Amino acid sequence: MALENLWEKTAVAPPATKILASAQSTYDLVVIGAGFSGCSAALTARDLGASVAVFDAKTIGYGGSGRNVGLVNAGLWTPPDEIEAAIGKREGTKLYETLSAAPDSVFSLIDRLNIECHARRKGTLHCAHAATGLTDLKQRAKQLRKRGAPVELLDENATRHRVGSSRFQGALFDPRAGTIQPLSYVRGLAKEAMKAGADLFENAPVHHVKKTSSGWMVSVGDQTIFAKALLLATNAYLEGISGIAPPQFTKVGYFQAATRPLEATWQRSILPGKEGCWDTAMVMSSFRWDAEGRLVIGGVGSLDSLGRGAHLAWAQRKLTMLFPQLASETLQEAWSGTISMTSDHIPKILDIGTKGYALFGYSGRGIGPGTVFGATAAHALLTGDRQDLPVVPTKAHTEKLTVVKGAYYEAGATLTHMFSAR
Repeated sequence: MALENLWEKTAVAPPATKILASAQSTYDLVVIGAGFSGCSAALTARDLGASVAVFDAKTIGYGGSGRNVGLVNAGLWTPPDEIEAAIGKREGTKLYETLSAAPDSVFSLIDRLNIECHARRKGTLHCAHAATGLTDLKQRAKQLRKRGAPVELLDENATRHRVGSSRFQGALFDPRAGTIQPLSYVRGLAKEAMKAGADLFENAPVHHVKKTSSGWMVSVGDQTIFAKALLLATNAYLEGISGIAPPQFTKVGYFQAATRPLEATWQRSILPGKEGCWDTAMVMSSFRWDAEGRLVIGGVGSLDSLGRGAHLAWAQRKLTMLFPQLASETLQEAWSGTISMTSDHIPKILDIGTKGYALFGYSGRGIGPGTVFGATAAHALLTGDRQDLPVVPTKAHTEKLTVVKGAYYEAGATLTHMFSAR
């Protein structure tokens, strides 16, 4: 099995970015990180007529955005009642309503800008791996319906027909959601932002930032850029920037593996509706079709860890367990990325002062929240109007034992994958 990112192989070509020497000396907004959030912010900044530069230490979508499963989900992984319990009813309701509409934001952007990213708004299926999972889905369905969500709870028989597998006891169908090729999407956002006048710089790591009386001083290579506002949009991929305290979160690995393009016969019997799927297991897994007929299986765990062998062996077994008819198929390529997870699984906006925000903690829901948080953060920083922000910015956010928690999640996923799906 080759360790390479399928999305890199099947994505649209990246746009040609600028060289650092062409950067202006001053911008209204500087964004660090060219993922969903950063590129969405750049688009919004240009819509407002502001000058904006995006700097990325690697390439557009190199981090979590280009390694994403590609599920455009509504809301968060955390059920709405728990969100309200964590941050209060008023703020929880606002966050839920904003992110419930996130797929509308994503797919309308794709349509309006003609972004080529194999967008399919066919919904998602949250699949019950056991009786406990079905109980959880019933509670989620109740909470979502109370808030007007058009979700449908499927029984075991209906789930078997929709998924093409007998391994689930039910599923929660959400027609608001869908799938995309995530790297193509972020490259499309970047292309459109550049077409609108944004400056994007790849392989341009920011190594120092400093607050000034009028904004920020940003050091990139041997150049100094001045910005009236600063947006830190690196999420889990923040490295080597001095001058500000890094946001606190737990890093969690997530990997995926893909088959070869399969025959139409299999595509008609496995997920014939082309929904994206994930399950209710504590160590979650996901599966979906790509545009060329590859079945993509994912699970918690990093392929850069000692657990690589266990993760990849599990993925092969999982494929056969879910779909015995594919027992002769071998997974062809695999890749992994890093999720920024907060203890309450709720995204954060950290107010770093002097018109500066840091966005992080999407906890596995990068596409919808990333697009929305990036756009609303840019609007708030440039206009001073914060009413559309999904959450109230906080001056400080503390997470305890993040390294220990990250090791715990990886060890748990490794042990689970060693002994499950057998």
